[in-house]
Amino acid sequence: MRISLQEELDQLESALQEEGGLVLRALRGCLTALERQDAELADEVIAFDDEVDETYVAIEEGIQSLLARQTPVAIDLRNVLAVLHINLHLERMADYCVTVAKLTKLVHDTPPDETLAEALEDMGARAEEMIQAALDSFANRDVESAESLVEMDELIDAANRRVVHQILSLTADPDLREWGLRMLLVSRCLERIGDHAVDIGEQTAFLVSGQFREFTDASH
Repeated sequence: MRISLQEELDQLESALQEEGGLVLRALRGCLTALERQDAELADEVIAFDDEVDETYVAIEEGIQSLLARQTPVAIDLRNVLAVLHINLHLERMADYCVTVAKLTKLVHDTPPDETLAEALEDMGARAEEMIQAALDSFANRDVESAESLVEMDELIDAANRRVVHQILSLTADPDLREWGLRMLLVSRCLERIGDHAVDIGEQTAFLVSGQFREFTDASH
């Protein structure tokens, strides 16, 4: 029995939301590993990326299969294209989580600067909030919610700038210099995750309106 186009689209979106849940788990895992300086947990986050990649590939293959057998047009075609792009953004987010985990392993035996560690945890919490908001806005076709991601992203960007200034003040301390430089990369990873969430919001607006527009150029 042939599966209808709508059923296939529903399956793709369900898999996409599942992938989003995996990315949230990876982000929380790498943040916890960072907070606890836990190299073992960092290894688990790195290994967990295989599960994200498997879901990513399954969605890609599902899209290819749909396009080969169905002929989506108008909003259905936009839906397929949006899923294609969001799938890539989620996979990239997971890659950033792996990078954070690897950086954590490199400095797990270095006592952190508590103020900076708290700032990074705050950035991570904001990134989690943005991922969930992006996924919800797409599921609900909520353009207003998608556009609110810009303001959320500005908060992460501001936090990233503060972290950079704090790290620059640490470079005078030889014991914290390497840790601080690694955390500079962690901050950048979290900031980029926020950018990808904004990109997902733009895909929601594209799906609903039929016109692609960048909310801002801050995500590039």
